[in-house]
Parts: sequence; structure tokens; C-alpha cells
Amino acid sequence: MRLRTRVAVVGAGPAGLVLANVLQQAGIDSVVVERQSRPYVEARARAGVLEHRTVEILDAHGLADRLLAEGGRHGSCEFRHQGERFSVRYQELAGDRAHYVYPQQFLVRDLIAAYLSGGGQLLFSHPAVALDGLDGDRPVLRCEPDGDAESVEIECDFIAGCDGFYGASRPAVPAGRLRAYGRQHEFGWLAVLAETPPAGEEIIYALHEDGFAGHMLRTPSITRFYLQCPVGDQPENWPDERIWSSLHRRLGMTAAELKPGPITEKNVLDMRSFVVEPMQYGRLFLVGDAAHIITPAGGKGMNLAIADAEELATRLLAHYRGAGARALDGYSAACLPRIWQAQEFSHWMLHLLHSPAADQDDSAFLHRLQLSRLAQLRDSAAYATNFSDSYVGRAVSPGSDASGR
Repeated sequence: MRLRTRVAVVGAGPAGLVLANVLQQAGIDSVVVERQSRPYVEARARAGVLEHRTVEILDAHGLADRLLAEGGRHGSCEFRHQGERFSVRYQELAGDRAHYVYPQQFLVRDLIAAYLSGGGQLLFSHPAVALDGLDGDRPVLRCEPDGDAESVEIECDFIAGCDGFYGASRPAVPAGRLRAYGRQHEFGWLAVLAETPPAGEEIIYALHEDGFAGHMLRTPSITRFYLQCPVGDQPENWPDERIWSSLHRRLGMTAAELKPGPITEKNVLDMRSFVVEPMQYGRLFLVGDAAHIITPAGGKGMNLAIADAEELATRLLAHYRGAGARALDGYSAACLPRIWQAQEFSHWMLHLLHSPAADQDDSAFLHRLQLSRLAQLRDSAAYATNFSDSYVGRAVSPGSDASGR
């Protein structure tokens, strides 16, 4: 089967769906392909913290109604170390900018419903296997659907690669056309999703001699937790009893304060930072995790992806309204400063939170630096204000004109 559209979108995650919805609202047709099934995508639990700017983007396009009605607005987080606790009220320090806590799978459901209700074409269980003609005028995206269904070829003007780090989009760029920057971090995180109410109203970051522990808000009955673990660790090494005892010890909570509940998901995260430059080649534009990976520290991943999607949508609209190639040429240059700022903040957060390995020659020195950062965050208004500005998402500064003028 062969289809024709203006923009082929690879991936039905938040980035691809925001892009497709914004284009659809402007009358620009698109086709979205997704390698997973609809039930899988709509149940996939990932991020849950939305920055103020992300909510503004979604609201501006009528995509935030349920988020604003059901999501929780939060403006402070708590740090813990050796029995001491203090909160950083980042909303007050960052000009009334706050976070919304709203699980990613809920947002994906909203975005899918909006796109389909507007007549959008979304092909689930259609893995992209080839992107051809990227340096020509009519690139073609080829998909091989699951089962006995026939293959699909989508002829288009542009392809938006929103299919993550392991997708087909980035590898389709010829060798030598992208430069990759990356770092493999020296610790891992065990990510846990549990059916238990949050133990309070704040995200909690706990520094402990056994390693970092994180308490992340999701819903009134579901909580996300993180536990620092060795690189290469396996979820099988973490039976439920060990998880709960580690959380109670590192967070400094009793079983009455943090009630153990059924653990529905646990996996060890590959703590990697990665950016490619540029984020485009010919008629292909890389969006979100296809172009950059960031650690969960600071909650930036989904927010960066949606910001990329808005930037690309704005430039595609300008292109189709007559600005031509000039509008699209600036996509990478517009996105990358924001991405590197987020990478720097995430790296800072990692080294604020994580205990250095005891066998490191400089572990005592690094631990003292860690305690100094924590003390400045507690005692210095200027330091806390800078943290707050980065944590909740920096205010948008005027950039280049997407129209190409």
C-alpha cells in the first residue's frame, strides 16, 4: 500500500503526537506510524513531570484540558540527608512558574484521541524499517506491519523522526553527517512503579551513604521511586522486600509513612547522556530521544521532546506559508542551546545526588563537594534561585525568526 502525505511522523510518543496535532490544526496533513500497538502505547508508563512551558504549549493548542483538570500543580521539592530535611520552593523563586504532575501515558491517550478525532491517520503496529530519498524532494518511509498485513510506503515532503534512541530514523542518516556527543554515567538507577500513595506532596531527593533514593509523584494511588544501583545491575537482584527496605532506609521513612504496595514495574535504567548535531539531514528532522537522551535527574526528557516538536511544527508551518527552506534550516540551531542547558543541569543534579563509589581514590573529595552543593542550595538564596530557574524550565528568550526573515 502506498500513501501520500506532507509530513510522515515516525513514533506516537508525546513528541510525535504533539507535532501531528499542531500540524493538523493548521490544515497540514500527516501520517503517524508507530511500531507498538495502541494498548501498549497508551499504557506505557514513563515520565510524569511537565514544566510550565510545556503546559503552555499544550494549552495553546487545546491539548491540556484533562491535564489542567486532573494534573497536580507543584511548586516545591524536598532534599534529605542524614536526618536533615529542607524544601526548595522553586515556584516562588522562579516567578510563579510551577510543574504539573501528569503521567505520560495519560497525556499520550489525550493526544491520540485529539489527533484521531480531527481525522488524523495513525498506524499502530507499523514499525518503520527504511527511510529513503532523504536528500531528494520526495522521501519515502517504508513500514512492515505486524502479522500478514501488506507493507506500507509513505511518500511525503518531510519525515519527522520521533521514534526514540533505538528507532530507525537516526540510523538512516548517512555516516559522517551527524556528530554524536555522549557520556555513560558511572551509576545506575533502579526505577520502580508501585501501587502506593505518595508519602507527602513533594518530590523527594534523598542523599544516603547507600546511594540516592527518589520519591516521584504520579497519581494519588501510584508513586514512582528511584534507587541508585551499580552499573549493570539487574531487576532480578531487587526482590520487593529489598526494594521497600532500601526505600525506607534511604528516604528515612517508616512503613507507616511509606506504605509498601504491589510493585507493577521495575527496571534498571541505562544512565546515559547523548546529543547529536545537527538534528536534521535533508528532509529528515530528528525530534526528542531520536536526537538526544538525558538522564531522569531533573525530569527534562519529555519536556525537551515536546519543545522540539513545537519548534519543528512552527518552522513547518512557516515553510508551507511561503517562508521556504530558510525556516527549516534553523531548526537545529534553535533547539540545541536549550538541549545543552538541560544536559548541564541534569549532570549537575546527578553529582548533587549520587554517592561516589567508596573505592574511588577521590571519593572523599567528591563527597565534600556534594555536601557543599547541598548546603548552598539550603542556605544561599541566589543558588536556590538559579536551581529553581533551571529546574522548572527557563523562561523562553527571544530567538531567531522561524519565518526565515
